[in-house]
Amino acid sequence: MKYPTIKSVHIIDDNLLIVEFSNRESRKYDVTPLLNKKMFSELSNPAFFKNVKIDQGGYALIWNEDIDISEYEIWKNGTPI
Repeated sequence: MKYPTIKSVHIIDDNLLIVEFSNRESRKYDVTPLLNKKMFSELSNPAFFKNVKIDQGGYALIWNEDIDISEYEIWKNGTPI
């Protein structure tokens, strides 16, 4: 199955995102569980977290060359809204 791509992202608070997909559905995604992993620890910094961008193809949210979250992860583990 091909998952929809990311069209927009909105920051709700220091750990919470609202992500809209190409099929017009949205998911609320909490990054808090990821903060325990060293790779994602920088996301606990509110200023850094707010620098989120959408990958050019809509396949991920990216913060820098080392930190990204795939559209699959957000689609499967986000809460539909």
